Amino acid sequence: MTPAACLKRAAGIFFWERLIHAVGPAMNPIQVEDLAVSYRTRSGVVEALRGVSFSVEEGGVVGFLGPNGAGKTTTLNVLLGFEEPTSGRARLYGCDSTSSIARRRVGFMCEHSRTHPFLTGRELLVMAGRLFGMRGSALRRAADSLLERVGLSGAADRRTGTYSRGMLQRMGLAQALINDPDLVILDEPTSGLDPVGRARVRELIAGLRSEGKTVFFSSHELSEVELVCDRVLMLVAGHIAASGSVDELVRDGESLERYFLKLAAERGGEGGVS
Repeated sequence: MTPAACLKRAAGIFFWERLIHAVGPAMNPIQVEDLAVSYRTRSGVVEALRGVSFSVEEGGVVGFLGPNGAGKTTTLNVLLGFEEPTSGRARLYGCDSTSSIARRRVGFMCEHSRTHPFLTGRELLVMAGRLFGMRGSALRRAADSLLERVGLSGAADRRTGTYSRGMLQRMGLAQALINDPDLVILDEPTSGLDPVGRARVRELIAGLRSEGKTVFFSSHELSEVELVCDRVLMLVAGHIAASGSVDELVRDGESLERYFLKLAAERGGEGGVS
C-alpha cells in the first residue's frame, strides 16, 4: 500500500471513529427490530427467533432471561456480528451489528471463558488490548488496573492454564473491559462460580453501572438478576414474553423465579436452539 493510500485509509478510520463518538451517545446502545433467525435441518426449518424487538437504553443493567432453547445465545450472536439474521436488524449505537465499527464500543464475555493456556493473565490482557490498537504504557496501566479490579493481581504472571474456573471467569470479564467499552455484554457471567465468586461479579457489575456503562447479560441465576438488574427481558420460544423492572413484573409476595416459571409454562418454554 502506498503512503498516500495509507493516509487515506487512516483518515477514513479517523472520520468514522469521530462520527460514532459524536452521534453514538444519543442512540440506544442496543436496538433490535423484528429480528428473525431460522435454520434448515434434516427435519425441517427451526425458527430460533421470531420477530424479536427490544431496545436497551444508555446506562443501567439489563438481564436477558429465558429457558434453554429460547434463543438467547442466537440473539447475542447476532448482536456481536457472529451470525446474520434471516430478517430484521440489530444495531449497536445506531450502527449495524455486523459492522466492525459498531463493536469498537462493546466488550463481550462468553459463558465459558477460554484462554491461551500458555499465556499469563497479564500477557492475555496485553494481547487483547493490542487487538483494539492499544499500545505502550497506557495498555500496561489498563491491564494492571483490571487485574487488580477482578482480584487477579497476585496471579497476573501465572499461566492461565493453571487458573481455576472462577479465576478464568474473572479473567474473561477483565478481557471484556480492556477497551474501556460503553456497552458490556456478558453471557452467564456467574456460571459455575461459588457464592464468593458470584458476589465479586455482582460488585463488578455494580461498579460498571456507577461508571455510566450499559451492561446487558444473560443468566439462569434468577436470584442474581433480582439483585443487580434495573430491567429484565424474558425470551420464550423465540419471542419477547415480558419486559420491565422486577418490581413491575413481579407481584408482592412472588419471586422472579416463580414468575419466570409460570411465564415459560404459559408460552411454551421448550425450544430447539440456545
